[in-house]
Amino acid sequence: MVQLNTKIGSLELKNPVMTASGTFGYGTEYADFMDISRLGAIIVKGTTLNPRQGNPYPRMAETPSGMLNAVGLQNKGVDYFVDHIYPEIEKIQTNIIVNVSGSCIDDYVQTAGIINTLDDIPAIELNISCPNVKQGGMAFGVNPESAAQVVAAVRKVYDKTLIVKLSPNVTDITEIARAVEGAGADSVSLINTMLGMAIDAEKRKPILSTITGGMSGPAVKPVALRMVWQTAKAVKIPVIGLGGICSATDAIEFLLAGASAVQIGTANFIDPSISEKVIDGIADYLERHGFSSIQEIIGALQV
Repeated sequence: MVQLNTKIGSLELKNPVMTASGTFGYGTEYADFMDISRLGAIIVKGTTLNPRQGNPYPRMAETPSGMLNAVGLQNKGVDYFVDHIYPEIEKIQTNIIVNVSGSCIDDYVQTAGIINTLDDIPAIELNISCPNVKQGGMAFGVNPESAAQVVAAVRKVYDKTLIVKLSPNVTDITEIARAVEGAGADSVSLINTMLGMAIDAEKRKPILSTITGGMSGPAVKPVALRMVWQTAKAVKIPVIGLGGICSATDAIEFLLAGASAVQIGTANFIDPSISEKVIDGIADYLERHGFSSIQEIIGALQV
């Protein structure tokens, strides 16, 4: 049997396959389609200090080889998560990671501090890169100084594994990665969605209510691969790769580029059991190529 286990900081994963925030609900929604305990980790939908209604409809649009979304971090707030969601998911036999977002640094700090008290949540993913909110979100993630500032503030109140989700909507993503590494991040995940838009030519109007939104799916994969490869060479902390992963081969490409784990996002909407297939496909690849451990292919791209 090949060894699929990997580590993100002090966080032990049974395999490198995670599900991306916003595409897998709170995990339980997919229990009818797959054995969710097989996953390396589940990253639950974005959680904020206060409830958010999200953006007006329409807020999703199909694009060639992908989709646009402008949901806007709709959720019922961290207190609701603690009281109602956490009791339902705390005993799932895999790592449950909460994606934390905010409109200001204090929002991030308060939310992270509350999540820090939950024994069965071993990590958070700090979302400083969401392109679908008017305040906070991507504003923190496109500048090294502001990115480091929010990470350093959260690090003071959060003592478990801290993953920082990075925006691709920057000139040099390695600058941001190095900044958050220096501020105390245990890992970085990338990429978040790319800023895009769709137009209804007949109506001569934008399709999304917000005009622009976040593009995801297979179309972004080449950009994501490039950024993961660059970032993995620029930082010493583990990199989590995501962006257009729809198969085991896609996931393996990210591992070869230097990712220690991967997240599956948009593909969950197409095939709710895709994560299990990716796990099995990675194991098959290792066996076919004579590798005994996933560690042997992480960053093994020959250039």
